[in-house]
Amino acid sequence: MPTGPVHLYVPGPTNVPDAVRRAMNVPQQDHRAPDFPDLTLPLFADLKKVFANETGRVFMYPSSGTGAWEAAISNTLNRGDRVLMSRFGQFSHLWADMAQRLGLDVICVDREWGEGVPLADYARHLSEDPTIRGVFACHNETATGVTSDIAGVRQVMDDAGSDALLYVDAVSSLASIPFEQEAWGVDLAVTGSQKGLMMPAGMSMLGVSAKALEAHKSSRMERCYFSFEDMLKTNDAGYFPYTPSTPMLHGLRASLDLLFAEGLPQVFARHHRLAEGVRRGVDALGLPLCALEPKWYSDTVTAIRTPESVDAAEVCRIGYYRYRTSFGAGLSKVAGKVFRIGHLGDLNEVMCLAALASAEMSLADAGAKVELGAGVAAAQNYYRTALETSTDVPGRATTSPQ
Repeated sequence: MPTGPVHLYVPGPTNVPDAVRRAMNVPQQDHRAPDFPDLTLPLFADLKKVFANETGRVFMYPSSGTGAWEAAISNTLNRGDRVLMSRFGQFSHLWADMAQRLGLDVICVDREWGEGVPLADYARHLSEDPTIRGVFACHNETATGVTSDIAGVRQVMDDAGSDALLYVDAVSSLASIPFEQEAWGVDLAVTGSQKGLMMPAGMSMLGVSAKALEAHKSSRMERCYFSFEDMLKTNDAGYFPYTPSTPMLHGLRASLDLLFAEGLPQVFARHHRLAEGVRRGVDALGLPLCALEPKWYSDTVTAIRTPESVDAAEVCRIGYYRYRTSFGAGLSKVAGKVFRIGHLGDLNEVMCLAALASAEMSLADAGAKVELGAGVAAAQNYYRTALETSTDVPGRATTSPQ
């Protein structure tokens, strides 16, 4: 009989901290009770801090992040509106597919899977076509381990004199790597509960700018469940237009408390440190990343290319059944070519070392010529130095590593 947990190193759902799980273990309660806003109103305020959204709103939906994608589009655009998007991974592909199915006129720039948002192409399209009403960007492409420059997207929009709305998928970036909705001029920012917010899947959050709220007034696209109007009528008083998942709201309270206790700058520093250790470990094994250049490297997920003779899906299968470890599989165009180590949420250095150790064994068993222990050793050396010099780690050692 297997013992111990199955180790979770997919880039979502992520590990749920015990404090969050305990917080969700509550009796059902009346979501129309007079004291219910005592729970919800601080959640709205604190989510705005996580989005860095000062003058807009944050909506919470009982859905996956895909629901907030649809809410962002259907509440601010009209059928036939021209929008600019890019496709360089499975999730940027799915968002473009949704936009087309909702009746938008999509200009989609295809790039190699391993690159990010193509700023030069965006600049060209925006300068040539002033009718573009929306610009879409996937901040962190979870399928390929690529992070894009959202501030750069806003810059090319401003340089082109574009008045379009900026839509950003921040599903696997928010609460893990820096995100500045107000400063970057992001009008609609989408995320889900199961990533950096360290909760089960089933809740989405949508950060909405004041400009997007104004654009909503002229949007006539069909919507019902995701309607901003219904949310605006009820949220100010601390309620929802339908029955919310009250246990999830209690879990969110605990999650936000954990994030603020650590400090968001410290959360971002930790994610960078964990990711860099994993990347150094992969490099020591002689394996390339799916991300084609360091400027694209993600601090929440590392997608690793296997040798041509090694099926990445077999690496995942061996990891799961033999070593009780879940890695993220390659999706669509990179299926069988990459596997992914998610390193976001409730995670620390030793957990990342365990992921690398299991990856080494799974790779070797699948036929890859890797030196067992090389990746772990490289990550260990990095973590020891990084933790010694880091200013965000309490109780640092007083002597340097040997």
